[in-house]
Amino acid sequence: MSDRALSLFQRRPITVSNDPVPDSTPRAALDEYRALASRGLADALGIEVVELTPDRVVATMPVDDRTRQPFGVLHGGASLALIETAASLGAWRSVDHARYAAVGIEINANHLRSKAEGIVRVIATALHRGRTTQVWTAEIRDEADRLICAGRCTLAVVPLAAR
Repeated sequence: MSDRALSLFQRRPITVSNDPVPDSTPRAALDEYRALASRGLADALGIEVVELTPDRVVATMPVDDRTRQPFGVLHGGASLALIETAASLGAWRSVDHARYAAVGIEINANHLRSKAEGIVRVIATALHRGRTTQVWTAEIRDEADRLICAGRCTLAVVPLAAR
């Protein structure tokens, strides 16, 4: 495995920067993000956020019995869940949390290579951040830095009262 690929898969603490909420401390923000990323489907699939900024989110997910389809390879739905988790957290990271949420409204992906075991890593980046929508692109790669899946997720930025 190349040094670059190895560095992508080494466990690192979540990094957080540029918090949009003025009176929020980095430590409080970090705890809030960890709580969000460790509940619901993300928790059930073993998704772990490695990096979280308004422009980029990196997360890992195991390829195991929770995420494989009946034929023994990574389930496309699990890949989409990983992409939407990363995009949603990134979009949410860039809005005023007291007033807005970011919710998925469209997602698509191309599954380019199968994966039977190990860990995959998504790197999601903001392509467009508008007032009411955001678009994020994502690549899922394996430990050898091979592209497994490429996707895009569109999110609506909605007032919390409208949720």
